[in-house]
Order: sequence, then structure tokens, then C-alpha cells
Amino acid sequence: MTDEQTVRIALVGGGAFGAKHAAALRRIEGVEVAAVVSSTLEKARRFAEEQAVGRAVATLEEVLAADDIDAVVLATPTHLHAGQTLACLEAGKHVQVEIPLADSLGDAEACDAAQRRTGLVAMVGHTRRFNPSHQWVHRRIRSGDYRIQQMDVQTYFLRRENLNALGQARSWTDHLLWHHAAHTVDLFAHQTGSPIVQANAIQGPVHPELGIAMDMSVQLRAENGAICTLSLSFNNDGPLGTFFRYIGDTGTYLARYDDLFTGQDVPIDVSGVDVSMDGIELQDREFVAAIREGREPNASVAQVLNCYRTLAVLEQQLAAAAS
Repeated sequence: MTDEQTVRIALVGGGAFGAKHAAALRRIEGVEVAAVVSSTLEKARRFAEEQAVGRAVATLEEVLAADDIDAVVLATPTHLHAGQTLACLEAGKHVQVEIPLADSLGDAEACDAAQRRTGLVAMVGHTRRFNPSHQWVHRRIRSGDYRIQQMDVQTYFLRRENLNALGQARSWTDHLLWHHAAHTVDLFAHQTGSPIVQANAIQGPVHPELGIAMDMSVQLRAENGAICTLSLSFNNDGPLGTFFRYIGDTGTYLARYDDLFTGQDVPIDVSGVDVSMDGIELQDREFVAAIREGREPNASVAQVLNCYRTLAVLEQQLAAAAS
């Protein structure tokens, strides 16, 4: 594919993150959202109208059979990710799947094997790699001006009911470990440039209706000695989201999604880090660029696979503690 060709993308998933991707893709030159897919044709048509897309279909299989679709962005429930990723690759479509790639190591490894077999672009939505705030820190590390001693991370939501980011009822249950912890586990290894060699986890009580732990604590140590402490909760009645504190040898930085502050809470201008201040847009731009240039993207399946290996170790620890 040359730079001049339009990249025709099918967007699968008509929820909160599907809308974020639709908005981001509209801002990328030479990209056409050629179709949208949702759980029913009625929902797909409604989502297509909201996002000004001319084609709505009810099933992923329909877009995978279409010759006028080059790639697929999956913003679907977690338990569907691995199977849908495999289906896209087997159908000859480039694919970007929202985090997490899978909810088991075996499924993640199957996606990696399929990518290697097909040679297609397969990317995972590890957005923290693309947020301007984290990119700014990453560049300081790569230049040799900064070394992480510790990352202290809080991932806090109030989700005592099964609702999505828009406050709408969900048909599936989110997961602190395989979804929300995945962001930090991957980012820690990416930022330190060093593999995780030690990982520990404990969790609080399991919710009687949702069937998941609502509170969790994770500790990580990288081979180079850096450590990470991650606190996660679905019980938090306060500021919501994920907040990162980088403690390093030459400074402390606070990253709140796309924004960055010093340890004294003084804003740092990161507007010149990349072409946008929207991490989702930057993620989607990387996906499109990798397709056009025929190269491996940042946050490829291969690059993030070690994150899922670490999550599997943590899952085994939690299961052993519960037995």
C-alpha cells in the first residue's frame, strides 16, 4: 500500500471507545471509516448515523468478507478480543484491537502466532505508549537524561454496577487485572526499557453479583532495578481514572492521561510532543502509518506479549491465594 491510497477501515463496536476511535479516525487524512458494526443491525445503524458513516452492518463476518475493507479496529467486549483478532488476520485484514489483547495468555500467544504467519499489521490499544505525557517522559529516558526509580500508579473507578464509561449498562464484566492493570504493566516495561522480573498481586473480596475482585494491588520489579506499585479499585468514590507518578533520579512527574505536571503540580507543556494531544488519535495514526509503510507498529502484538505473560503469572498467584 502506498501513502496515496485511502485506508478503508471497519470500526467494530458502537460503545464509548468505538465513538472515540470514530472521532480520531475522522481526523486522519486518507482514512475512510467504510463500515461500522455493532451487536445488532439497529444499533449499528444508529451508531453509523451518529458518526456520519454511510454503511452499517450487524456482523464482523460481513466486513471480513468485503473486498473494500483493508483493516479493522475492534472496540468490543474483552472476551471477544482474541477470537475477533484471529478472525481478522485469517481474513487478510490488518487489525487494531482495544486493550486487552486477550484475557488469557494462551489466546494472546495464538494472536501473536497468527500475526507472524500472516505478516499483517496487528496492534493493541496500549494507549499509554501514545499519550503525549508519557511520550515526553519516554524521550527523556531514551536521551539518557532520566532514569525511573519508581512508578506509583492509581487506577480508580466507581463501578459497583456493571456500567461502561458512559454510564450505560454493560452486557459483559470488566476486569481489573486483564484490562486495567495491563495498561500499567506494559507501560512500566516500555518506559524502563527493561523486562519485568518480579511480579506480585493481592486482591480484595469478590463482588457477590459481578463475580470479580473490586480492589487489587500489584507490585513489579524490572531487571534494571526500577519498581512499580499499582493500586486498582472499582470502589473509589472520588476522582476517576489512572494517575501516574514517575519518581526518577532527576525529577518527579505526574501524568494524568494526555497531561503532564512536575512533582510540585506545575503544568509541563507537552503540546509539541506529537501532532495531537489525543492519545487515541495518536494510537490510530500509528496503526494507519504502519499499514501504509508495511512495518511493525508501536504496541504491536509481539511487543506487548510480555505484558500478558506477566498478567498470567499474577492471575496464577491470585488463584492460588483464593484456593
